[in-house]
Amino acid sequence: MTIQRRQMPAISVEDVPRGKARAQVAALCWRNREGGLRILLVTSRDTGRWVLPKGWPIEGLTASEAAAREAWEEAGVEGKVRKKPLGRFAYHKHLGPEKAVPCVVDVFALKVKSLADTFPEADQRKRKWFAPDEAAARVDEPDLKALLRGFAPKGGDDTPET
Repeated sequence: MTIQRRQMPAISVEDVPRGKARAQVAALCWRNREGGLRILLVTSRDTGRWVLPKGWPIEGLTASEAAAREAWEEAGVEGKVRKKPLGRFAYHKHLGPEKAVPCVVDVFALKVKSLADTFPEADQRKRKWFAPDEAAARVDEPDLKALLRGFAPKGGDDTPET
């Protein structure tokens, strides 16, 4: 089900005053195939937009571990997550039809080892692989577009560069 919400202008991390945003974490799930580098996007539950798996920090987990947990819950992804973020982006998180708060999201690269058919949000989301430029074209956030376009693992190993 797609819900229409009041359109908020796109924001950049630089647009958000320090201390005025809520923190989130996201997983940039990737793999190399014969066709080249692919990035996994999922649809959001409320609007059906293409997004990275993301969510709130989880008590008892590091930021990268929380991002990996979100990748599992939202996309059925298992793999190796980097401990340091690749970058960050900002967006407006809708908390109701007329309420939105700015969020700054730290993004962690996660090299996908396997995809499960059964996972917690399997019946609530779609998932699809995209080339980096295609993935960038599908998301709304300017900083995330730039991060996706610039993402390039070194020689297929677990050390992504941006």
